[in-house]
Amino acid sequence: MYKSFSMELAGRTLTVDIGRVGAQANGCAFMHYGDTTVLCTATASEKPRDGIDFFPLSVEYEEKYYAVGKIPGGFNKREGKASENAVLTDRVIDRPMRPLFPKDYRNDVTLDNMVMSVDPACRPELTAMIGTAIATCISDIPFDGPCAMTQMGLVDGKLIVNPSQDEWDNGDLQLTVASTREKVIMIEAGANEIPDDVMIDAIYKCHDVNLELIKFIDQIVAEVGKPKHAYESCAIPEELFDAIKKIVPPEEMETAVFTDVKQVREANIREITAKLEEAFADNEEWLSVLSEAIYQYQKKTVRKMILKDHKRPDGRAITQIRPLAAEVDIIPRVHGSAMFTRGQTQICTVTTLAPLSEVQKIDGLDDNINCKRYMHHYNFPSYSVGETKVSRGLGRREIGHGALAEKALMPVIPSEEEFPYAIRTVSETFESNGSTSQASVCASTMSLMAAGVPIKKPVAGISCGLVTGETDDDYIVLTDIQGLEDFFGDMDFKVAGTLDGITAIQMDIKIHGLTRPIVEEAISRTHQAREYILKEIMMPCIAEPRPTVNEYAPKIMQMTIDPQKIGDVVGQRGKTINTIIERTGVKIDINDDGFVSICGTDQAMMDKAAEMIRIIVTDFEAGQVFDGVVVSIKDFGCFVEFAPGKEGMVHISRIAKQRINRVEDVLTLGDKVRVVCLGKDKMGRMSFSMKDVKQR
Repeated sequence: MYKSFSMELAGRTLTVDIGRVGAQANGCAFMHYGDTTVLCTATASEKPRDGIDFFPLSVEYEEKYYAVGKIPGGFNKREGKASENAVLTDRVIDRPMRPLFPKDYRNDVTLDNMVMSVDPACRPELTAMIGTAIATCISDIPFDGPCAMTQMGLVDGKLIVNPSQDEWDNGDLQLTVASTREKVIMIEAGANEIPDDVMIDAIYKCHDVNLELIKFIDQIVAEVGKPKHAYESCAIPEELFDAIKKIVPPEEMETAVFTDVKQVREANIREITAKLEEAFADNEEWLSVLSEAIYQYQKKTVRKMILKDHKRPDGRAITQIRPLAAEVDIIPRVHGSAMFTRGQTQICTVTTLAPLSEVQKIDGLDDNINCKRYMHHYNFPSYSVGETKVSRGLGRREIGHGALAEKALMPVIPSEEEFPYAIRTVSETFESNGSTSQASVCASTMSLMAAGVPIKKPVAGISCGLVTGETDDDYIVLTDIQGLEDFFGDMDFKVAGTLDGITAIQMDIKIHGLTRPIVEEAISRTHQAREYILKEIMMPCIAEPRPTVNEYAPKIMQMTIDPQKIGDVVGQRGKTINTIIERTGVKIDINDDGFVSICGTDQAMMDKAAEMIRIIVTDFEAGQVFDGVVVSIKDFGCFVEFAPGKEGMVHISRIAKQRINRVEDVLTLGDKVRVVCLGKDKMGRMSFSMKDVKQR
């Protein structure tokens, strides 16, 4: 027997089946939103994992191709590694869920979401987010929920709750908000220059919907929820903290951590650690948790100094940004480059331009998106934080940071018609001490402008932090947090945008939510900082996009042809277009609407290719003159190819002004000749003449 629960959500029915499937998981919710179906499970290990000082949570979002009636590509016809969309969905689910688990819980927990069918009107990502919260809440896993998630779109100036896939892809806002009963706990947004007040209004409309969802979840938990199981706490013994403070008084710890040089601070902590390891050498139990105890001691010290004394580790004022610097053209021969430095955070972004044939092909569950023309990639090598680590490929963090910067810049990228290039920016992290993703937004903006990409407006990004006390009114918002303030603080609130509005938000917290005054202050602070960075740092470095792409970038010509003539240009099995490419060395892209892009580095060859295409698609008229090559000689005349796949016949009587007996007396194969069109002959074929061409 199982129970089914339903509610109306944004005009569609949300149904949750409990006990129908997945009975051996700690919690399982079989979710149906419209015709979208997602199986959501929450599972925990029986015992804590040994030797770790963190909560081992894994979130998985599995996209099954059968959900949209597709068979996966490739040889084995199975789903491969997680798509970028799946990874980003994992992160969006993880961020609000993680803070609600006990901080001293060390059991492995996996939250798995399997997309089994997709209704374009009901996004599977949202269904999975809600299902994850329900599965965890009804399980016996310790969890301080419920929480709920809502998405908001903006189409034609109207806010839309839980938009369809089409409204989500084509609207001016893609906002996801998670809430607990009292507060907002996570914000993720991409926007087309949305004003601050509109964004705040959209966030709290989501919060209101979340409160209705939480009531629904409460009803489910009341009927089918399991009692939460007891667990082995991994909290640090208070006696250890007392012993540490006797050896390292709070004043000594303050001196150790309050410096603006990360390496100096780390050296100070190493000295303290060595002193404590020596003092506790005979106590193996304390030694096993000493590193976590020192971490928590640092955290308490930093938080107390910020909250009570308004003193930041590097001595800055609460609203002060670290020293900034901007440069362009630091890498030779690439198509565009720029470096942005904020304190000990330094990003170099390189821009590469290519023909439209180089766009990224995307195969996924969203039929609206099958390619990506602008690609932003982010790399975070271990040397950027002074560590040594073998690279194991991209992690979820790198994918997430790259996607955030890409989202921030997409609203200002010119259209394909305005700038017919595929565009890739790569942000290399040279040095990291907080908010590299927002530094990559700034560096990428300048790199794009240096490459001659006519972006609509420059974009900058900044991050705010938070330290809270015992009450909702006891808090401090910090502008431009560095790594230490991120590690020990309660919030990382990233906002990117132009001078006119927000283009992206990502908000992570470690506490159980933010009040509206905190959200409003964070958005206001980032607005002020963004204006300063744009006006005082970036624009003086490069004020606007360069008028042309640089000498090393490919040049692209555009022309339009009759779509009915596309087949003539392509030719049988691509023979005609491939001949043009071979003769000129250019790349050619043609879309179904007849837009032709010719890409190359030699302008003369590009012009030649364009002329060939014009000839191929031209309806011949008497008097038109063409240059061609003799490709065939017959007794009655010769055939001249004046464009790939286009030949005309010149009768022997039209080859020379004087009478000739044999064509070979005047012409040989391969001769370059000029001909004029005479119109159609008696058989309806186009006839040409060499002798009637007017001399230039």
